[in-house]
Amino acid sequence: MATVKDFSVEEKLSAVLTLQKIDSKIDEIRTLKGELPIEVKDLEDEIEGLNTRIQNINTEEDTINKFIAAKGDAKKDAQALIKKYEKQQDNVKNNREFEAINKEMEMQELEVKLNEKHIKDAQTELRDRAALRTKTEEKIAEVEDALKAKKAELEKIIKETEKEEKDLSAKSEQAKAKVDERLIAAYDRIRSSYKNGLAVVPIVRDSCGGCFNVIPPQRQSEIRQHKKIIVCEHCGRILVDNDLNDSVKIK
Repeated sequence: MATVKDFSVEEKLSAVLTLQKIDSKIDEIRTLKGELPIEVKDLEDEIEGLNTRIQNINTEEDTINKFIAAKGDAKKDAQALIKKYEKQQDNVKNNREFEAINKEMEMQELEVKLNEKHIKDAQTELRDRAALRTKTEEKIAEVEDALKAKKAELEKIIKETEKEEKDLSAKSEQAKAKVDERLIAAYDRIRSSYKNGLAVVPIVRDSCGGCFNVIPPQRQSEIRQHKKIIVCEHCGRILVDNDLNDSVKIK
């Protein structure tokens, strides 16, 4: 089995050019998918956040209900004391004792009113939480519908392109087997530097097919000889001649 060292410069150039054309086709597939994977993830995260909000509302409602129950008990205790003091008033022996009991009754009546206010305010909070829950549940339903549509759209694209992408990935591995690690590393570095992902480009009208700067005739002659890897002096992309570029076809 041939090793990378056994391949000529022309074969290595052909392999890295093949790799570029394969990667460009894979890029086209990913462009077709567009932002859908990110949009799906964002919608899933949003639903998770909304469900967390519902859980927090439930916890807050439990706390408020316990508070209402506690204030209800405190109100009953105050009312029981009022009744107790009312009975004691029937047996008072002097005005001083009567006034002391009357003062205690007034304090308990204030306690009743204060607990009633606390209960009323808490019930308002409960209604606010219920309204927020309804609004949140409606939002969850809305986001779930959007997520369902986005997932269906993404799954359709994946289904249509899955075989092609798998075949391209297999061809990519075959091409890489003919390219040494240093050239692959350079290819990956250059490719990641440009939005269009082009690391290997042909000469177009005597210019680099990537940055469009003019390539001197002598340099073009060296590129056509396929004796060494030549990169553009301006953008660093690997350069190939048109004949080699046209000879590499990706089905």
